[in-house]
Amino acid sequence: MMINLGTPDSPKVGDVRKYLSEFLNDPRVIDIPWLARKILVNAIIVPFRAPKSAKIYKELFELSGGESPLLVYGEKLKATLQERFNNEDHEVTVELAMRYGNPSLNTVCERMNKAGYDEVVVFPLFPQYASASTGSALEKALRLIKNWYVIPAVKVISQYYDHEGYINTIIERARKYDLKEYDHILFSYHGLPVRQVDKVYEDRRCDNHNCESEINEENRFCYKATCYATTRLIAEKLNITEKDYTVCFQSRLDKKWLEPFSDQVVEEWGKKGAKKLLVFSPAFVSDCLETTIEIGDEYQEIFEKYGGEKVQLVESLNDHPLWIDTCEEIIREQF
Repeated sequence: MMINLGTPDSPKVGDVRKYLSEFLNDPRVIDIPWLARKILVNAIIVPFRAPKSAKIYKELFELSGGESPLLVYGEKLKATLQERFNNEDHEVTVELAMRYGNPSLNTVCERMNKAGYDEVVVFPLFPQYASASTGSALEKALRLIKNWYVIPAVKVISQYYDHEGYINTIIERARKYDLKEYDHILFSYHGLPVRQVDKVYEDRRCDNHNCESEINEENRFCYKATCYATTRLIAEKLNITEKDYTVCFQSRLDKKWLEPFSDQVVEEWGKKGAKKLLVFSPAFVSDCLETTIEIGDEYQEIFEKYGGEKVQLVESLNDHPLWIDTCEEIIREQF
């Protein structure tokens, strides 16, 4: 069972409101006391954000032929993997579920329960572990599975940021671009509140654990540390020197999120006189609102405002054959 974050059923305000409500009411996403979260999300964020987000989702759906690219690529991945496993001596079923929206985890898990599998592999499609993404997906999936009368063997994949196939697929995506043509390279990851990475540690201080320079026993499940580690692995294979790239974080809600902020980095390079930026988005396996619109459109506007010419997004893994091979390999490693 592969799990991705999710998408509204359509760009209509009602569907976007429903999606945002489910997403933002997750206590792992907005990790504040229940009553404060309910007031913040249901009375403030969703009513004001849904109409604005609906306009952006409409643009995304129109660019993708009227459908959500995250769902389209997810279904392609599922179908191709199913074809490969159909040739097995033993029966393997590939399922795709969304943590929020459809196909819902509830529906998929109900179908899997009726099928009576001997073994279940839960595979959140988030390369770097974060409580708000991988943690939330695993928690809900396991909560649903625990209610089955017969619980089979269950294996989970918590992260794969350093898997060679994942890194190599990103490298292949980048080969269509001449890196020498760009003034600077950004590795833009989805942001998180600082307090969420702090919670990984006993001392509640991510800054004390060398997350920007190494992976160690204490920080191996720290989102910030694995983002930097992912970047080092990609940069090494592409021969990108440290001075030529910046690790940054996008989609923030306030100033207490991981820094530096991607939009501010784009602005700074525009002010420096840069004309072309190349942006990787390694946290996203499928192109989505955050890549196609936020990076591709919004950062382009910011860059042009400050004198730049082109922000070039390196496409996500999507349905690249090497990515499908990688998913197959990751799954087979669990058998």
